[in-house]
Amino acid sequence: MLDETLTALADPTRRAILARLASGEARVTEVAKPFAISLNAVSKHIRMLEKGGLVRRRIAGRDHYLTLNPKGLDEAAQWIEEQRALWQWRLAELDRVLKENPNG
Repeated sequence: MLDETLTALADPTRRAILARLASGEARVTEVAKPFAISLNAVSKHIRMLEKGGLVRRRIAGRDHYLTLNPKGLDEAAQWIEEQRALWQWRLAELDRVLKENPNG
């Protein structure tokens, strides 16, 4: 799921959709309105966000409502934090070794 989440986050249109949904539930047509692309194109972006676990869809009659799913963001943030901590440790170790052996 992490691969799909990071792929979904890689696109600025999808990040803008998430920003909109951060303020609350919205119909797909409301989400699509500010974009200068077709409703079909926005729907493809939404499907990528759903696949990445970042958005939930609720259907009421003919209306499709979207909400932000923070769990997907939490999982991605956890992985990023683990990577940051690992690289921070590795770079600190490299710095220590270089300071111990300044001439190589």
